[in-house]
Amino acid sequence: MKFMMIVKSSEKSGYPPQALMEEIDKLGKEAGDKMIGGGGLGPTALGARVRLSGGKVAVIDGPFTEAKEIIGGYAQFELKSKEEAVKSAVRFMELHKKYWPGWEGETEVRQMFGPEDFTRCKP
Repeated sequence: MKFMMIVKSSEKSGYPPQALMEEIDKLGKEAGDKMIGGGGLGPTALGARVRLSGGKVAVIDGPFTEAKEIIGGYAQFELKSKEEAVKSAVRFMELHKKYWPGWEGETEVRQMFGPEDFTRCKP
């Protein structure tokens, strides 16, 4: 099963300490081919949102001041179960606790689905 780990925190947290990034890199190497991809995301000031509302598409440039929490990074894994995914996320958050004292945030664990996972309803 594929899982995405979505890391959320306040944008005011700033950049992570180098020691934390080194430990995360080690964790990724340990995961080997179980880790499909991942990375940190830049500040919202460098981003944009493309929104569809009322039949109109609009582009909104960052920063997104109304956001209390932002997605700061993500990782994708091929794992056997939700329990294994949660265990991996706990280990990841323990690294934050150890190497970035005072940081607060969360890692959301979500199962991923592709087109092959959906059956089409026949009319």
